[in-house]
Amino acid sequence: MNAQPPIPLNTGPQTPQQVAFHRTELNVILSLYGRMVAAGEWRDYGISLLKEVAVFSVFRRTAEHPLYRIEKRPKLRNRQGMYAVIGLDGQVLKRGHDLRTVLRVLERKLIRSVD
Repeated sequence: MNAQPPIPLNTGPQTPQQVAFHRTELNVILSLYGRMVAAGEWRDYGISLLKEVAVFSVFRRTAEHPLYRIEKRPKLRNRQGMYAVIGLDGQVLKRGHDLRTVLRVLERKLIRSVD
């Protein structure tokens, strides 16, 4: 007979293999994305789910570098806030605890004067 080792039970909280956006977070991000596409500002996006960060990248054209990156870093939850909007040059445009308030920095791009 072959003896199989026992399967361990869940003994505590396990860290996830990758960070991901929750459905409610994606709804907020995709709502802004849809408005910016309708305004002709953005054309494409990409999502990267890594071990310590989830990134939603926004592109004007597919072959370019991302215009903006919306990042979620859960390790910064208790410090600066886990959400950040990062510009093309790598500069942090806004960081905070609430995704909607962080994304307001991008919504200003939709407001234009009518000539």
